[in-house]
Amino acid sequence: MIMINERLLSQVAFIHEIDKLKYIQRKTRLFNSERSENDAEHSWHLAMMTIVLAEHSNVKVDVLKVLKMVLIHDIVEIDAGDVFLYDTNKMHCNTMAERQAAERIFGLLPKDQFDELTALWEEFEACETAEAKFAKSMDRFEPLLQNVSNDGGTWKEYGVDYSKVYKTQLVIKDGSAAIWDVAKPMLEQTMLKGVFKKAG
Repeated sequence: MIMINERLLSQVAFIHEIDKLKYIQRKTRLFNSERSENDAEHSWHLAMMTIVLAEHSNVKVDVLKVLKMVLIHDIVEIDAGDVFLYDTNKMHCNTMAERQAAERIFGLLPKDQFDELTALWEEFEACETAEAKFAKSMDRFEPLLQNVSNDGGTWKEYGVDYSKVYKTQLVIKDGSAAIWDVAKPMLEQTMLKGVFKKAG
C-alpha cells in the first residue's frame, strides 16, 4: 500500500500556486527595454543582487534570511495585484488584501512553513531588522536602476516628481549607505535630464 505524503503534497500545491507570480506584471520595465518586468523576474533579480551586494550592507546580515524575504515578499501580489509605488489612490503595502493573500497562499504549506514564511513576510513589511532593511534596499535599488536605464522610465511616464522618488529611494540608505552613495548620483543625473515632473 502506497502511503500518501500529505506534507509533500501541500508543498507541491504551494509550488504550483506560486507559478502565477510569473504572470503578475510590474510597471517597471527591463533594463533598456519596452517590456514590463514580471514579479518572478523581479524576485529573482533581487535574490541575485542580494548574493552579489550583501557585503555592502550597513551591518552583517543573514544572507539566507534576506534571500527568503526577497523571494517571497511579492507572492501576495498573486491575489492582491501589483500596486505602483507612486500610486496616489492605493496604499502600496500593508493592505488587508495583502494580509488575506499571505494567509491563503502561505496557508497551502504545512503549518511550520506557513509560520516561517508569514513571519518573514511580516518582518520585510515592518522593515525594522537589519535583514529587512537590506532586503528593502534591494527592492528599491532594482527599479531605480531600471528607470535610470530607460531614461526615467515609469517616473517619466507617470509624471512622478523628484521629491517623491528621492523620498522612496532614500530607504536604500537604511540598508546600505554604500549603495545609496551610488544610487543618489544616478537620481541626480536623471533629474538633470528633466525627466521628473516639477513639484507643486
